[in-house]
Amino acid sequence: MKFPTFHIIIVLCLLHCELLCAQNEEYSKYYYIRKNYEVFSENDVRALPFIQQYIAEAKKDKDYGKLYQGYADGVEFSSDRNIKLKFADSTIIAAKLSRKDSLVSSAYLEKGVVYYFHFKKYQLALNEFLVAVPYAEKDTDPYYKNRLNYLIGVVKSYIGYYDEALPIFIKTRNYFATELSKQQHPNIIYDSRRGYYNSLHQMAICYRNMGKYALADSIVSVALTEIGSNKEHRQEFGYFLKEKGISEFRKKEYSTALASLSASSVALSKINDFAWLAVNYSYLGKSYLGLGDKFHALRNFEKVDSIFQKHGFIVPEVRDTFELLIDEYKANNDTEKQLYYTNQLLKVDSVLFKDFNYLLRKMSKEYDTRLLKQDKKRLEKKSANDNLAKWGLGTVAVSFAATMLFYKRREKRIRRKYSVLEQKIIARDNADLAIITHEKQEDNKLEIDPKIVEEILQKLKDFENKDGFRENGLTQHKLADRFDTNHYYLSQIVNEYKGMNFTKYLIELRIRYITDKLYNDPEYRKYKIETLAEECGMASRNHFSKLFREINGIGPAEFIKRRRKDISKEQNLAIETVI
Repeated sequence: MKFPTFHIIIVLCLLHCELLCAQNEEYSKYYYIRKNYEVFSENDVRALPFIQQYIAEAKKDKDYGKLYQGYADGVEFSSDRNIKLKFADSTIIAAKLSRKDSLVSSAYLEKGVVYYFHFKKYQLALNEFLVAVPYAEKDTDPYYKNRLNYLIGVVKSYIGYYDEALPIFIKTRNYFATELSKQQHPNIIYDSRRGYYNSLHQMAICYRNMGKYALADSIVSVALTEIGSNKEHRQEFGYFLKEKGISEFRKKEYSTALASLSASSVALSKINDFAWLAVNYSYLGKSYLGLGDKFHALRNFEKVDSIFQKHGFIVPEVRDTFELLIDEYKANNDTEKQLYYTNQLLKVDSVLFKDFNYLLRKMSKEYDTRLLKQDKKRLEKKSANDNLAKWGLGTVAVSFAATMLFYKRREKRIRRKYSVLEQKIIARDNADLAIITHEKQEDNKLEIDPKIVEEILQKLKDFENKDGFRENGLTQHKLADRFDTNHYYLSQIVNEYKGMNFTKYLIELRIRYITDKLYNDPEYRKYKIETLAEECGMASRNHFSKLFREINGIGPAEFIKRRRKDISKEQNLAIETVI
């Protein structure tokens, strides 16, 4: 029996309307519950009764996607970080029940964020992020992927890999900036703007730690102007005020630094970001010292210690706070407090050493290796799609040739860099000069008594010649005390006459020392990398290897291997000559 066309259309319309009504009814139930609390601010516990109602409905319907959303809302609106963590655990269970990779990845990411932001447990946070990564590979949501990449970048920045973290933050900044130009829901715009400002903040941190102060200052100035009086982003405004205060301290504008850092501390206290608060207190104390106010300097330094006691967390940037406390109480002959802060500094170093070793190993083995494997799979897949018929023997031959070419080029590059380095070592051996020299520019005029400058330069020469830089834990403050001078004078003279800041100067001395030893002394070539690091005053094997490669162009293991080859050739040639 054949129905008229308009009858079929009516039936289809009725079925479609029935489906829409069913969907709207289901949508409305959850929508109207969330409508009660979605306008609340983060950490507002008034939302929790409605969230429990939302979760109960999702459990009753066995709707695991909605259940995940309910638990995720619990993470957002709970004020207690331990309750946030419990909700985060529940999001993982609900996400796995949903069998959706995107939700599983998001759940692990959110738990990592709780560890990172609310506990500052970077080790635990990184573990969760790394679990999220393989699930995220199957997710096509660019917002989520950029958020995950941002958090990985934060970990890289924390462990000092600023050159690797910076490109990540530039990419996330560009993505969120693009999202802001689109017509989207206000909530999406808000999240994108936060992602944009957070990426800018991390870029400023990277540039500052890389010594690119003009770029860091430019970012901070633009961000502060953009945010202005926008109350929605007072948290981000506080972060940029922090960077502004640090910049002002660096320029010795101590009064303005105090104003910026104090205002930043008010904003960051409201969200209890104790990690950056510790940085603020450290620079507040140093600014007060710059103004000669030791009382307020010590009060702020002690706040840094209070945060460390309470949370067991510290960033490397504030380590010198404890050295300043020790020095101050030593000057005051307060043995009790001097001993206390010495013990605290030992605890700080223990925490940093443990954190850094774990994060470096985990990041290198699990995250960076995964990226390399992904590139390999992508290239293999592309090759197969381009010419499937020639995959067999041809692929093996090409891979073998490419591998041989890679190693040949690598060997040639290492040989060339080694040769350049060898010439530098020989030149240093033949020169009776200070280890680090720099041609002073005529327009660089220090406002320091020339006699003081000459005296400090002579002490620096003795310091270099007597290998004083090999002392582990040596700082600019300690060396200034030994020179009986102001550490600001020492900093300016090193910058002016050595052409670099004190940290870079110390690194250059240590790496040059150990490089010369490896070249000239066969005993040093027997040492392990950890021992070589200790010999030149460095505590971290990985940090030593990274700096050795940056300065010399090749790693320590490659240098030792090449030097051994040269020695072997020289010995064989000598034997042949005798014969």
